[in-house]
Amino acid sequence: MERRSFVQKAGLLTAALFSGKMLSFAAQAEFPVVRRVQALRRFNSKAVENVINEFTSKVKNKEFAWLFSNCFPNTLDISVTFTDFEGRPDTFLSCGDMDAMWLRDSSAQVWAYLPLMRKDKSLKDLVAGVINRQVKYILKDPYASSFFNDPTKTSEFKEDLTNMIPGVHERKWEIDSLCYPIRLAYRYWQQTKDTSHFDANWQEAMKVILRTFKEQQRKENDGPYHFQRATAWATDSLPMQGFGYPVKPVGLICSAFRPGEDATVFSFLIPSNFFAVVSLRQAAELFRVIKADEKVAAEMEALAMEVRQALQKYAIIEHETYGKVLAYEINGLGSYHLMDDASIPSLLAMPYLGAMSMSDPVYLNTRKMVLSADNPFFYKGKVAEGVGGPHIGKNMVWPMSIIARGLTSTDDAEIKQCLAMLQKSHGDTGFMHESFHVDNPRQYTRAAFPWVNALFGEFLWKTYQERPDLLNAAT
Repeated sequence: MERRSFVQKAGLLTAALFSGKMLSFAAQAEFPVVRRVQALRRFNSKAVENVINEFTSKVKNKEFAWLFSNCFPNTLDISVTFTDFEGRPDTFLSCGDMDAMWLRDSSAQVWAYLPLMRKDKSLKDLVAGVINRQVKYILKDPYASSFFNDPTKTSEFKEDLTNMIPGVHERKWEIDSLCYPIRLAYRYWQQTKDTSHFDANWQEAMKVILRTFKEQQRKENDGPYHFQRATAWATDSLPMQGFGYPVKPVGLICSAFRPGEDATVFSFLIPSNFFAVVSLRQAAELFRVIKADEKVAAEMEALAMEVRQALQKYAIIEHETYGKVLAYEINGLGSYHLMDDASIPSLLAMPYLGAMSMSDPVYLNTRKMVLSADNPFFYKGKVAEGVGGPHIGKNMVWPMSIIARGLTSTDDAEIKQCLAMLQKSHGDTGFMHESFHVDNPRQYTRAAFPWVNALFGEFLWKTYQERPDLLNAAT
């Protein structure tokens, strides 16, 4: 996904353009209206609006209230195409600034709305529509990361050396692309107890996920997936005829790309393998709830156990400063990569995904390493500190990493620090971005990024519910 074009000094004008209107006298206000006007919003939810009204009326810090009212509904405002297909809800969710739906992003974009579904049937139908659409995409190509709404559309990446087919936007194999839809379906069931959408097609998609994970354990051969791209960006292509560098089959699952969409160096991507363990167990539980194929459920649990045991054996590294820590990537041959990337799943965010306890000693050691100069992608500047990654370049912090830090902290001072940095990071636009320069928040990438806006809204709402004084005290 080409996310590297810089938007510098965009300020309020860019936010206004993406809100669907130009600003006039409102631009002179301290917190101008930048949210898309109601007539131009793609989807309206009374439950979401009630949450916004509660937050903005109770939180004394007006900038946080403004940011929440912009970011929390951003997916509904700009990303939704909601229809009915053969009597079932069907939802296409664009990633914001391009006409493509990511399996990962679309799951995360609606995550914060799930507790509200019981109060808003239209919102429940929208989420069910996302699940139904994701099933179609997984069955179309489980190795693809993003898809078009039009199944006949040809991608700008059609020349990639991989098995590209119409309707696929980008075919970067990322483990998390198949984990996120399970996470969404599982939480949907937890919140609603509705199993009507877990039909034969959904069950087949889960079987395809299981098959794909097993293929990418590469026990017998390299598997069917390969990928190469003619590009100046080394992280947009895979070496060794598109299969990546060799690994020793130890039970882990290969991921050709990271969730930030950069190629892995060593294909056993540790955060994504932890995520796969959680997802496989959730899928097995759902199979049993709906009385689906018990044999498949048992296979899912067995694979989860195999991956978990391999993680315990191979992923933990003894660091001279921090003690036992998790590597970011390994190859099963003894080589490992000590770092973290901002995009979730990350090492930092694993408790957020239910993959590790926040009190786990190895996680705490890893967290210290990730949030230090010993992580080559940790940047610290005049405005903020946080994790970036190779996708954008040096000194560009991702708000996602600051949010993940806040969501996985129990320390009031640290949470307050994260809130303060995020408050300073929006570059006068009223929205979060993919990344921003540690010394200049007006130098950022992606004016429209609903995933991080949704995640920020989730963080603000969680803080409001659990630690409201931090929102009122932060400046």
